[in-house]
Amino acid sequence: MNLITFSKVQLRTTLALCLLSSSLVLAADNNIQLSEANFTNLGIKLGKLAAVNQVPVLYAPAKVVVPPTHEYVIAASQAGLVLKMNVAIGDSVKKGDILAQLDSPELLSMQRLYLKAVSELQLGTLAYQRDKKLLADGVIADRRWQETASQHNAFASEVDEHRQLLAIAGMSDGEINQLSKSHKLSGQLNIRAPITGVIMDRMAEAGTRIDIHAPIYRLANLDELWLEINIPQERIDAIKLGDKVTIENTSNALTAEIRLLGQSVNPQNQTVHARAVIKGPQSAVRAGQQVNIQIAQATTSAAFKVPNVAIAQNEGSSFVFVRTASGFQVRQIKVLGKQGEESIISGDFTDSEQIATQGAVALKANWLGLGSEE
Repeated sequence: MNLITFSKVQLRTTLALCLLSSSLVLAADNNIQLSEANFTNLGIKLGKLAAVNQVPVLYAPAKVVVPPTHEYVIAASQAGLVLKMNVAIGDSVKKGDILAQLDSPELLSMQRLYLKAVSELQLGTLAYQRDKKLLADGVIADRRWQETASQHNAFASEVDEHRQLLAIAGMSDGEINQLSKSHKLSGQLNIRAPITGVIMDRMAEAGTRIDIHAPIYRLANLDELWLEINIPQERIDAIKLGDKVTIENTSNALTAEIRLLGQSVNPQNQTVHARAVIKGPQSAVRAGQQVNIQIAQATTSAAFKVPNVAIAQNEGSSFVFVRTASGFQVRQIKVLGKQGEESIISGDFTDSEQIATQGAVALKANWLGLGSEE
């Protein structure tokens, strides 16, 4: 035996004696025997496996958007001068609130024509009632009664037409009724909110003259928001309608649900468009915000959530350390996905095991060191 061989044998013998003098012994069947003293010295902490029914599938960026049916552009129904803007971007408004006031000469002309039609209808109604009585008494011919009734209907139709034009111009029923009573013309036009929502944008300024149909405000109902997600085409087959979407870094763990998977691929970035509808309170996110999301799917097989630090890696495989009466058992697992500082795993578990949630690095060092032939 040469000197080099003797030194290696002596070194191995010395290491073996040192290890045997401690209370840690690794068996060939991946069982680690550990004394209570070393359990404390290694800083090991235990935790139970937490069963889960959702497995992470994909992480991706997303954009928060307002559904098209929940968004309105408030436009000027008549040309005129903007007298007053009552709300600003971010303000919450209720349906019927006055958002802005315009001075519109065209509105004066429409009111005048409406009052003229009302006066003609009143005269026509008197003639209608008179000829109706005369016809009943046999004084007038049936032809004259038909002419009077036809003219009365024409007057009524004209009043309805002008009333509808005033409503289209932005006057409320109450304002039109008040005009009919007072006969007082006013060029001031109130722009009202068609829904309850939040002002998202303002496109006009007080003191400026705007044309008919010129946009003034953009208003949105934020009771429902969507997530627009671009999914890499090679991953689209793993995503299904109904999959749960979790928005990261939100205080109340806001969730959404996949409701749409696009049928075409974006040629520029080779992604498929997906849409998720956000559930619950919308205050944690805002329209236009870029967020990071995680898509998860329901699993029918047993899956558990453990801290990332509880998992040990060796030769491409993953392991956890399961507490036994005499120490720990090294048990191989499969990592299904990650959620921040936790991982979703599957393996041969009964849901009652305790694993090392802290100190796994020390256990791994002892496991690999004692099992080595070096």
